[in-house]
Amino acid sequence: MKTRSRRQFIKGSLFGAAGASTFCSLPASAKPSGANGDLRIAVIGCGGRGGGHVRGCLGQRGVRVAAVCDADRGRNDGNAARVAEKQGSKPKTYTDYRELCADKDIDGVMIATPNHTHALIAILAAQNGKHVYVEKPVSHNIWEGRKLVEAAEKYGRHGVVIQHGMQRRSDTGWREVMEWIKDKPLGEMVVSRGFCYKPRKSIGKVTGPQQPPAGVDYDLWSGPREMLPVRRRQFHYDWHWQRPYGNGDIGNQGPHQMDVARWALGQEKCAPGVLSIGGRFGYDDDGDTANTQVAFFDYRPVPLIFEVRGLPEKGLDWGKGMSHYKGARIGNVIEFEGGHITESKAYDQDGKTVKKFGITNGRGHLENWLAALRDGLQGGQHEHELGAHTGHISAALGHMANISHYLGKGASPAGCKASLGGDKMRGEVFDRFAAHLDNNGVDITKTQATLGPLLQFDPDKEAFIGEGNEAANKLVKGDYREEFSIPDTV
Repeated sequence: MKTRSRRQFIKGSLFGAAGASTFCSLPASAKPSGANGDLRIAVIGCGGRGGGHVRGCLGQRGVRVAAVCDADRGRNDGNAARVAEKQGSKPKTYTDYRELCADKDIDGVMIATPNHTHALIAILAAQNGKHVYVEKPVSHNIWEGRKLVEAAEKYGRHGVVIQHGMQRRSDTGWREVMEWIKDKPLGEMVVSRGFCYKPRKSIGKVTGPQQPPAGVDYDLWSGPREMLPVRRRQFHYDWHWQRPYGNGDIGNQGPHQMDVARWALGQEKCAPGVLSIGGRFGYDDDGDTANTQVAFFDYRPVPLIFEVRGLPEKGLDWGKGMSHYKGARIGNVIEFEGGHITESKAYDQDGKTVKKFGITNGRGHLENWLAALRDGLQGGQHEHELGAHTGHISAALGHMANISHYLGKGASPAGCKASLGGDKMRGEVFDRFAAHLDNNGVDITKTQATLGPLLQFDPDKEAFIGEGNEAANKLVKGDYREEFSIPDTV
């Protein structure tokens, strides 16, 4: 389809020029209407994660993969062939998600596109009466995350279910942890920590603009962003490390662990303050997000601290593996006066295991969404935790940290330390941050870390307040091309 006709299509039949929705009403039970009562599921974004969703649906009884959609036609072809072989019927294929959302023969969509189109597609799908499973982060910025919550509230009244891709909310082991700590068996909580110590090598540096791969509709892929020159060697996946499309690892892996950290704190809103220290260290490449970062969230009375490390333990030697904190590399550590919890085990102050939890890291998450669709349960017993609000808040924490980072300036180690106000816990985190970089040959007295401002945030209005709020609030919402915009009223 040519760009002109595609624009006419979007303005005439979906969001519309004035942002009016064309919601297709569902019965209150939101039951599927496919042959034999099968749920007719479409997967939008058919790369690694989306391909996994295709395979996951093929393994579910009473579920039919009715369509696949990707701006990369090659990904469509491969997944359509897999479905036809396994399922015995070929799914519809789309390159334009807007056309798929208008297809009345689809009950629900699973969205695994790049971050900058997650909320956009999810809202449109809900407006067209489709149930939604949207991968983390559910948004590319704070504003559109709130729009997703509003869509969930509005269309949920018609039976539409919107859930997120943070599988730990379906984990019975993590639920056991949250119940166990209510009685304070290890004393008062001191801090809730999340970690993403995940190897991230250089994505390389191109000498000039690259051509999108053959078969990719770059207009559709760019979506709300302008069709910027491609400045990365690997078109797919490495967009994670470029701001127009991705959110760095604090917004990629981060929502998983920040969600658990926030869950342990019992916090249902964004933090009232954030400060980030970080940078892209160890190599010069085409990424512009932090590969090493610490973020401090001023929840009261117990803070949340998140750490990102993309470099190996030492010497920029990837063979030496990644460092860890109390046994956690990609996970959570919840600290108490009398011990700590690292993922599946609780320890006393002497390091002795006092409790084990049956953590599976989210087995059954897909099944929970499908059950809600089939039975009209609106997410069932744990509707709130599995719904759009939870996905939005945990993604928004990463956005808040990145806003502090993007507004930051290079600072000396002493300047970074001084910004922490003498707080012993924060100082310890920074000392480990500095030591980690030193172990990899990065001298932060010369290659300075970016010290972000301490930003105050109104969790009710979801806006920055106080000093520096004007610049920060400009980053709360992204830029949108008209034909790929999210209306103010969803």
